[in-house]
Parts: sequence; structure tokens; C-alpha cells
Amino acid sequence: MILLPESRNIRRRQIIFMAISSLVLLSLPASTLAGRSSSPREEANMSFTISSPSFSSGGTIPTKFTCSGADVSPELKWNDPPAGTKSFALLVDDPDAPVGNWNHWTAWNLPADLRSLPEHFSKDARLSDGTEQGKNDFHKTGYNGPCPPPGKPHRYYFKLFALDSSPNLKPGSMKRDLESAMKGHILAQAEWMGRYGR
Repeated sequence: MILLPESRNIRRRQIIFMAISSLVLLSLPASTLAGRSSSPREEANMSFTISSPSFSSGGTIPTKFTCSGADVSPELKWNDPPAGTKSFALLVDDPDAPVGNWNHWTAWNLPADLRSLPEHFSKDARLSDGTEQGKNDFHKTGYNGPCPPPGKPHRYYFKLFALDSSPNLKPGSMKRDLESAMKGHILAQAEWMGRYGR
């Protein structure tokens, strides 16, 4: 068979394209060819969990844990954190507040061997085990529960962070201070959400 010049050029381009495609495929890692694998951070987040015996996930937070009741903190429990965890930090936020995200609890330096917080947790700024609590958006130390205006129920996220450090924050620090101190130190994050309306 005699190939015309144009045909030879087309054939040459096809061969070059196939060769380049083969090189690209050979350079890809096996994990990419088999499908995207989870990163260590994603795997840690999937295995690290927090829960509360006080209310179900997505359920209604009982009145006793709100400003309409005793306004005490609910019980919280979590499982083992990733290796290398030196402390935990805790944030409780209401993203549905009229003024924007409203913080209800900011705590840090919870011991790495801790696996729960009891109901009616202390409001002291510093506890004997090293746990420290800052100011929430009510400008009070420790936990203050849901206190939304009348209307649609708000969501309240209890977020626990496993850190590879122990934040060095001043007494009275707030959420923004803790978030800044945690940057680059979060090994895993877990959350539990409840709802409350009035």
C-alpha cells in the first residue's frame, strides 16, 4: 500500500499521540488509576467521632441545656483520637444566629487521654487537669446553651478537634484566638449537631 504524504503525516501524529498517552498513564500512581484514595486526614476524620447521650444526632436539645432551663452543658463522649494527639479543643457554634455564627463554648487543652465531659461541666476558666475555657459570644466563660429568638429552630454544632499541640492562649481568649492557634495542628475533627427552637 502506498501512503500519500498527507496520510503519512496523519499516521505519524497518531503514533506520537499514542506514545505520549502511554507515558502519561505509566507516570500516574496506582492509587490514581484505581480511583482516588482517602488522605490520612480524611481517614482520621472518618474514624474519630463524638456523640452525646443527652440528645440524638440532629435531634432536639433538651431545655435543661438551654437558656430556657438550667443552662448546663450536655454530656459528651468521643473515641480514641489519631496517634500523636497532644490535646483536644472544643467549639460549640450556632450558624443560624441572626448576627451570623454565634459561639456558645470555647475550650482547649483538654487532656489527650480524656474521652468524655460530664453533664454540667465546670465553668471555671482553668481546671486542675489543664483544661482551659475562654469567653463565648455571650462574653461569659465556659458553656452557655442555645438561646435563639422565637422562630425556626437553630442548629448547634459541638465540634471536637484532636491537636498535635497544646495551644498557649491567654485567659479570656475567644473562638477566633483558638482557631488561629489551631491552624496547622488539627489531626482530626468530629462533630455532633442538635437543634433547638423557641
